[in-house]
Amino acid sequence: MADLASKVKGWARELGFQDAGISNIDLGQHEQHLKNWLDKHFHGEMDYMTSHGNKRSRPGELVPGTIRVICVRMDYLPGDTQTVRILKSPEKAYISRYSLGRDYHKVIRKRLTQLGKRIEEEVGSFGYRAFVDSAPVLEKALAQQAGLGWIGKNTLLLNNKAGSWFFLGELFTDLPLPVDKPVTAMRCGSCFACKKICPTDAIIGSHQLDARRCISYLTIELKDSIPLEFRKAIGNRVFGCDDCQIICPWNKFAKPTGETDFLPRHKLDSSELADLFLWTEEEFLERTAGSPIRRTGFEGWLRNLAVGLGNAPSTEKVIHALEARLDYPSDMVQEHVRWALEQHQN
Repeated sequence: MADLASKVKGWARELGFQDAGISNIDLGQHEQHLKNWLDKHFHGEMDYMTSHGNKRSRPGELVPGTIRVICVRMDYLPGDTQTVRILKSPEKAYISRYSLGRDYHKVIRKRLTQLGKRIEEEVGSFGYRAFVDSAPVLEKALAQQAGLGWIGKNTLLLNNKAGSWFFLGELFTDLPLPVDKPVTAMRCGSCFACKKICPTDAIIGSHQLDARRCISYLTIELKDSIPLEFRKAIGNRVFGCDDCQIICPWNKFAKPTGETDFLPRHKLDSSELADLFLWTEEEFLERTAGSPIRRTGFEGWLRNLAVGLGNAPSTEKVIHALEARLDYPSDMVQEHVRWALEQHQN
């Protein structure tokens, strides 16, 4: 099994993963942390966080027979996305860098399935199932136990050689592989740059995130109107937010991705808000095909862009774009457009 574990990690690297580790399935401490978080209603409208009982923190209940989890990570940050420059250009749309290219779920699940088949060639038939942020799995807890990093104060997994600009994936298995040494030292020290930089004060304490205040939640998970108290702070962030990653000192070690699937499409890394706002629904569906951005839907896309345009400079292009959507057949979109226009009248 030790020899097989070594081979598995080598095969994972051949498939494009930057790192792989093996975890047991005891997540008791993390289960309690999740329960406390849910009890405080920090999950907002993400009802799926509560709808699977203990399966999220008990892999053996989610997939009976599971005794180990092979955890992998894959870098996703393109090398030339100029995150800070776009954030400081209020007429531009800032889109979280994980979503600029192809949907990572499909990319990583395919590679994990290939890894499972490669193991099968070696040992014969065995039980396995691949997961990529698409089922009740405590992926960061498992990755920490597999030695891939530690959960930072911003609640993201941090790696001392790669920062945090990477995706995680898991292969649940019934093979009794030797587990890796967990990362127990939290290497954030006294740094709290992530808390200070958060535009909406969503990081309320060390390892404590109130998702209801998080821009990623507000622009992706929330299906209703964005609360007024957060609209100015959202700035030009129209799908997700990367501020707590951009500021993190450990990301000086992050390496550009070599995956062409994650490279920006349709100039989404540098487009102007007004141009995106005038996409038709057909254009939105075409240009976000196979993209995580589809998750917000066209109505949510317009809602988010309207907020960005309300925070943009008062140019003729911005005003005309907003006025063109005043009669859009959605009360939510109309309400955000009116709010945006009001910002340019003050």
